[in-house]
Amino acid sequence: MSESPTPAPVRQPNRTLAAFAASCLPYAALGLPVYVTLPEFYASHVGVSLSAVSLIFLIVRLADIVVDPVLGVIIDRTSTKWGRYRVWMAIGAPILMGSVAMLFFVGQGAGATHLAVWLVIMYLGYSISLLSQMSWAAVLSPDYDQRSRIYGFWQVANILGVLAVLLIPVGAQALGYSYVEAVRMQGGFIIALLPVALGVTFLFTPEPRAVAPPAHGGVSQTVALVLKPVLRRLLLSDLLLGAARGLIGVLFFYFYEQARGFERDQTSLLLLVYFVAGLVGAPVWAWLATRIGKHRALALGSVYFALSFAAATLLVPAGNLPAAMAALFGTGLAFGASDLLLRAMMADAADAVRLDDGADHTGLLFSILNATSKLGYAVSVGAFAVLEWIGFDAAPGAVNDAGVILGLQWLFIAAPVVLLLGSALVLRLYPLTPARHAAVRAELEAREAGLSRTPT
Repeated sequence: MSESPTPAPVRQPNRTLAAFAASCLPYAALGLPVYVTLPEFYASHVGVSLSAVSLIFLIVRLADIVVDPVLGVIIDRTSTKWGRYRVWMAIGAPILMGSVAMLFFVGQGAGATHLAVWLVIMYLGYSISLLSQMSWAAVLSPDYDQRSRIYGFWQVANILGVLAVLLIPVGAQALGYSYVEAVRMQGGFIIALLPVALGVTFLFTPEPRAVAPPAHGGVSQTVALVLKPVLRRLLLSDLLLGAARGLIGVLFFYFYEQARGFERDQTSLLLLVYFVAGLVGAPVWAWLATRIGKHRALALGSVYFALSFAAATLLVPAGNLPAAMAALFGTGLAFGASDLLLRAMMADAADAVRLDDGADHTGLLFSILNATSKLGYAVSVGAFAVLEWIGFDAAPGAVNDAGVILGLQWLFIAAPVVLLLGSALVLRLYPLTPARHAAVRAELEAREAGLSRTPT
């Protein structure tokens, strides 16, 4: 009997991927304020000390790292007539809406306890939602190149969500509203958008049939997964990139206002330009991944990010808004590379793990990836403790001396550049090349075809 022809890659239509990506809009609109706006907002405008903000975000994110793998196992073992992933995204939605209201609609003088409690609840809802969404994306197609396309849609929608939430303070301040009022508007926007976006995703995106859930191996299974060669370099790269981008995010306002002399409305505009560039660059990285492989595209993106960021921060004269906008646009072109490529790479790695272990650990694997990202961002918020140690005054309009500003510049420029270059170095020997993944898929399909022909 002749062999069956190799089936064509599963190619979801653009309308399906656009519907799926709709859920990215509110998640991304929340994700940016969580690591850029809220730490600075609570330290400078609500009145919580820099060290307290730093400690709260660090502890909550470290605790979240422990929770994420547990959620991943639970998601992997879920089976309902409505699907595995949409159910958990629906569960996460009201948790997010309530916690966003409590975090964003806050008055001056709210204490560290308020921030800590509602941040824990918000992260629980966010983890449930994001893990389910990323796992759902991974099963929309098993093909190496199609996954770059799927996560390209995912990343474009993420950046659109970021841009939407960034336009709020720019527009609000231009209309005469205060920055505090603009932050509350951001919270209201996220709450209103969430049910609408999820409705579009749920109605118009198919969820492929889930394979049999894996046995629960607990902590030992999670450690064994992390130690697999295909995951070690991927996760270390994610950790380094998360820390680099987190440092840029949490220190962005302080650097451009204190060290470069811009006003808050100008700094908000610079941040908007940075993310607009990310929207422009995302399809380029997805395209490049299909030409040279995801890990090589990500390594190249990390080097470009490091060099362009160093140039944008060191060579642009203080107070020159047009030059700063142009430089940050160049840097922002690389912003989207890590999110879309790392998640597409994890979807491929899930295939390799399934071939090794004979079980689908997609949810658990994305929870581990989510955990390393959060660890990177947790480390970055620790920069607030360093700022307080060197004597930085975070109050609006405060003037810090030259030595303190120099310390701020070292944190903002040198540390991210080193981390980005470290990520590129780690990716040099990444083992899951396009050819190796094709072999993995062929073995998986042969095994599953054989099982389907086995009499029960």
